[in-house]
Amino acid sequence: MALAHSQILVALFVVSCFVFPVVLGYRTNDVRSWCGKTPNPVPCEYFLSNDQKNIPIKDEPDFLKVAMHLALERATHAERNAYSLGTKCRNEREKAAWSDCLKLYELTVLSLNKTVESSPNLNKDDRQTWLSTALTNLETCRNGFIELGVPDYLPPMMSNNVSKLISNTLALNKAPYKEPTYKDGFPTWVKPGDRKLLQSSSPASRANIVVAQDGSGNYRTIKDAISAASKRSGSGRYVIYVKAGTYRENVEIGSNLKNIMMAGDGIGKTIITGSKSVGGGSTTFSSATFAVVGDGFIGRDITFRNTAGPRNQQAVALRSGSDLSVFYRCSFEGYQDTLYVHSERQFYRECDIHGTVDFIFGNSACVLQNCNIYARNPPNKTNTVTAQGRTDPNQNTGIIIHNSRVTAASDLRPVQGSVKTYLGRPWKQYSRTVFMKTYLDSLINPAGWMEWDGNFALNTLYYAEYMNTGPGSSTSNRVKWRGYRILRSAGEASRFTAGEFLAGNSWLASTGVPYTLGL
Repeated sequence: MALAHSQILVALFVVSCFVFPVVLGYRTNDVRSWCGKTPNPVPCEYFLSNDQKNIPIKDEPDFLKVAMHLALERATHAERNAYSLGTKCRNEREKAAWSDCLKLYELTVLSLNKTVESSPNLNKDDRQTWLSTALTNLETCRNGFIELGVPDYLPPMMSNNVSKLISNTLALNKAPYKEPTYKDGFPTWVKPGDRKLLQSSSPASRANIVVAQDGSGNYRTIKDAISAASKRSGSGRYVIYVKAGTYRENVEIGSNLKNIMMAGDGIGKTIITGSKSVGGGSTTFSSATFAVVGDGFIGRDITFRNTAGPRNQQAVALRSGSDLSVFYRCSFEGYQDTLYVHSERQFYRECDIHGTVDFIFGNSACVLQNCNIYARNPPNKTNTVTAQGRTDPNQNTGIIIHNSRVTAASDLRPVQGSVKTYLGRPWKQYSRTVFMKTYLDSLINPAGWMEWDGNFALNTLYYAEYMNTGPGSSTSNRVKWRGYRILRSAGEASRFTAGEFLAGNSWLASTGVPYTLGL
């Protein structure tokens, strides 16, 4: 039987990756010894044995440096392969997943570049964040093919080798937290002239650009304002004020646009809305009404909405992969997969999140503080608030819900007795979620948490609760999984505060929003 074209490509890739060459770079014994210290020694040995640069490895810092360069080199190679595969896509679904992978591999290379180009004194927590993001990007790339029903077309760029090499660097880099560099409570990337602006009670009054549908601003659409912002000079904080109105557009703020603040007139007044969904042919990643990747983004007083509805599967209102980003007094409205906390470090304060299935999900290091979480009426009679996506035990990621409220939305209240609502379920092997000092209303099922698929991840996940209140907070009938725990002390719980989990004392002050560093 003739092989399909995709099968031929995969076969050729396997041969190229696992047939060892004759010419070796490092000495074989040295390579085996160092690679034996990693979780994935096979690809480490293979690629280092082929490395002609032969950088000397004298100690563990040298080996970490070599491992990071190796991950970057292979990711760059895979990115080049990805571009060549577009013409080989056999249908629109494959093309949609491939298009996501192009973006995600580009972002992966950017993240890995940051780990190798930064100074030797780089904060290890920063590096762990960027390595975690690089691994998350590759997992998202794979997910797109699976969720669109084309898992048989996993082209050469989908090889696990790059993921395994990044996983090695995560294990090697893992170290106790070291404080980032900052001055007077502000990280060094904040320019002195930005500080007064960021602490202003009305950022809109200092806007660089005004968006208004009635023509009273500089632009009528948010996309046009973003385009103008990309032509700015300098890298200081740039404020886009979006006046009240309903803006029907899908917006993306790319990695080149850093330190953008977008301020609206308030929840329910400034509304950005779209309707893309997996049911409509998009990937989860590309379904977002509003997506932001540029670091240092601040969103204030805006509603982000996806109107695809409860039966169109995954439909994201907001996706964030912006490092050191903040959303303050914002609302995220959808059903399945409303708020995609995709990657990097994120902080949400006094926000509203509405949804049904896995409606807070992703693999960032994320703290939601003083937020209102509203479960809506689901078509399948089951709600899951969170689905955290940690795939590697060394990723410094997790979803933390602190001092918030989980209650029924208005459409669920009359029927909540017939609907099961859970705090979360393990989307990935090392899923990590913590609810602490949060009000849990009676809609929460006594078991608290739900399986994803049988026994999958029940021993490797990390789910925890600490000093929650309300009729749904009793832990007497909670799940008995090995990975679930009740935190008994402030010392245990403090690991997941904004101060420790996000190193918030080094950067949250610069955002001008209220926050609590401790419990």
